[in-house]
Amino acid sequence: MAVDFETEIKNLRTTMGSVREVTDVPALEAQIADLEQQAAAPDLWDDPDKAQGVTSALSRANAELERVHSMDARIDDLEALVELGQEEGDAETLTEAEGELAKITTAVGQLEVRTLLSGEYDEREAVVTIRAGAGGVDAADFAEMLMRMYLRWAERHGYPTKVMDTSYAEEAGLKSATFEVNVPYAYGNLSVEGGTHRLVRISPFDNQGRRQTSFAAVEVIPLIEGTDSIEIPDNELKIDVFRSSGPGGQSVNTTDSAVRMTHIPTGIVVSMQNEKSQIQNRAAALRVMQSRLLLQKKAEEAAERKELAGDVKASWGDQMRSYVLNPYQMVKDLRTEHETGNPSAVFDGDIDGFIEAGIRWRIEQAKSEMSRSREMTIERPTCDGWGAAS
Repeated sequence: MAVDFETEIKNLRTTMGSVREVTDVPALEAQIADLEQQAAAPDLWDDPDKAQGVTSALSRANAELERVHSMDARIDDLEALVELGQEEGDAETLTEAEGELAKITTAVGQLEVRTLLSGEYDEREAVVTIRAGAGGVDAADFAEMLMRMYLRWAERHGYPTKVMDTSYAEEAGLKSATFEVNVPYAYGNLSVEGGTHRLVRISPFDNQGRRQTSFAAVEVIPLIEGTDSIEIPDNELKIDVFRSSGPGGQSVNTTDSAVRMTHIPTGIVVSMQNEKSQIQNRAAALRVMQSRLLLQKKAEEAAERKELAGDVKASWGDQMRSYVLNPYQMVKDLRTEHETGNPSAVFDGDIDGFIEAGIRWRIEQAKSEMSRSREMTIERPTCDGWGAAS
């Protein structure tokens, strides 16, 4: 069936129109001009923290604007390629145009999803923690598989990562692991991966070859920034130091450089052992602790709003995705219904489809919750002191 290039290109331009509207290109250009003026100030680096904030914001804004302009240019080039192929009756050129159309359609879809990441912390870098759950050694092995999956996803996109802590299980796999994804919007993308993941397979650790179900928990939090006001009094923190375990350099395994930090009021525990010195591990642990407390604070505020609005079903629940390797091959997200029959590709980092579906699902849930809250406000009966019904 011949590709209707005219309709497809028109659809792409319509989507890009929405992207430009949400991005607010004129406002973004004005922001860049202002940041460039600040960056050019001769005394900028007198305040290193402020300077870092200005240069980082300028880099992000320029990248955002370039994404929009470069996509518009690609669509223009595609349209020119199609016109050339049609005028010349060149099947080879039209085949090339068809391939480029598919690539641009995917890229525009990803850019559209990016515009949906407008949450308070969506543009932050991310801290990901994976913990083995029920299922014994299979769960520990599954936790390691998930860690590799996310690190491979980041590698595919050229995103830098930094492993902060790994706790190895006795027989195989990981008890837990924590790593950072150091790129803007890492939190917005990966936050939809938070929850309980389930694996069903023939256990490689069972000598009777029985099918095993195991679980692992994924936690994603935004990386704290210096401008965030999360102060933790020293008397609320308990600091323990110990010797690192597992793979590492000589100094890592021969000194008490690892740090376990406990926030006494909440019981939140953060361990860091992959830096070379105790001071570095302590600083890294404090930053993650601040991030978790910040997210907890926002979660408590959201819970209060949810309680006022009533019980909203389809909440960000526990078991959110199943990875089935036996008796059939399938990975399925239980919230979005997005699925694939190629688990090997998923475990090798091919999870963009799940992330995109999760982001769209989250937006729809937020809209539904907002609508429900608005309806309940309208329906709530008035009482003396607040006005009387007419």
